[in-house]
Amino acid sequence: MKPFKFKQFEIHQSSAVFRVGTDGVLLGVLANVSQANNVLEVGTGTGLISLMLAQRNSGAYFLGVEINEEAVHLTRLNFENSPFNVRLKNILQDFKAFETAEKFDLIVSNPPYFEENPSSKDIIARQTIELNFGELISKSAKLLSENGIFSVIIPYDVESVFIGIAQQNQLFLNRKINIYGIQNSKIKRLVLEFSLQQNVLEECDFVIEKSPRKYSDQYLEFTKEFHVFKG
Repeated sequence: MKPFKFKQFEIHQSSAVFRVGTDGVLLGVLANVSQANNVLEVGTGTGLISLMLAQRNSGAYFLGVEINEEAVHLTRLNFENSPFNVRLKNILQDFKAFETAEKFDLIVSNPPYFEENPSSKDIIARQTIELNFGELISKSAKLLSENGIFSVIIPYDVESVFIGIAQQNQLFLNRKINIYGIQNSKIKRLVLEFSLQQNVLEECDFVIEKSPRKYSDQYLEFTKEFHVFKG
């Protein structure tokens, strides 16, 4: 499988690991990484999100936790070949068993979101078998620094469940980005950001395509430092 090329790095991929996708790219450009010194990514896959965030914040250090051995291999390869390699580390670890005294300024995840089903495609990355919302949220809440941010991208239809679990873990929703696949369509995804501090909710919309196969000006602006667009 050919690497996916970005302007400053490339992503080696495998059929056994969830590939580069729009959700990962969106979280990579939208997560609030500007004030973070140390970042934790839960479920790194190929390392795409950490690499994008490392490009956006040249002073932050990143740790990735991933349970899939093949994904860890790919992430390490992609980290090592990037210009940000000294600030990036990835470990093979079940997040539920991950222990550290360190607190993180940003915890970011594109989590599994389908309940268990018969499909065998990308089973760890897509289905909540190894890590469900409750486990992800409760562990992340304990690892956040005082002013840290927990940032995720999830399907629109699980919003109330996810926010409810976050509230049970004393996490407050501070930022909500409504993702539209195409202009004037229904909301497809949400980027949600939580913290231990209660602040006024910031909410905005983000449109990926203005018409079929035509990226919106908003998407082009946010991804211009990453994507290599043809013509």
